[in-house]
Amino acid sequence: MIDGPHFVLTVLGVLGTGLVAGVFCGFSTFVMKGLAKLPATQGAAAMQAINGAATTPAFMLVFVGTAVLCAVLTVVTFVVWPDEGTVELLLGGALYLFGSFGVTAVANVPRNEKLAELAPGTPEAAAYWPAYVREWTRWNHVRTVASAAAAVSYVLALA
Repeated sequence: MIDGPHFVLTVLGVLGTGLVAGVFCGFSTFVMKGLAKLPATQGAAAMQAINGAATTPAFMLVFVGTAVLCAVLTVVTFVVWPDEGTVELLLGGALYLFGSFGVTAVANVPRNEKLAELAPGTPEAAAYWPAYVREWTRWNHVRTVASAAAAVSYVLALA
């Protein structure tokens, strides 16, 4: 069984990845659906406001802090190579770092940046909105599943 500091890091990994999965799940299951029902100009403006508010220290601490924690946990696992839970620990790190953090960087953030460049209420913003909702939500589903799977993987490492 994992013990000591490795145990503490793994429990924190479960907490961080689970919290992020919950945030992403909320967006996938009701926030984006609600925004999509608004007129395109209003939905785009609301999402621009949400994206601006998302970069608060509290969320960034959880989101980026969890990425750092997963990276540390992965390195520690390679160095210590515990008798039990090694595969689950490495899988959990990979799922979060690539499936959540990585997907955010290569799929969701570029779409957010493109939306931010468009003035709210313009025909350009309204034209981009349906594709944005569809593509952003699709990638958000990936982030949700990857974050939740990372949490499950870390839990299995503790079992």
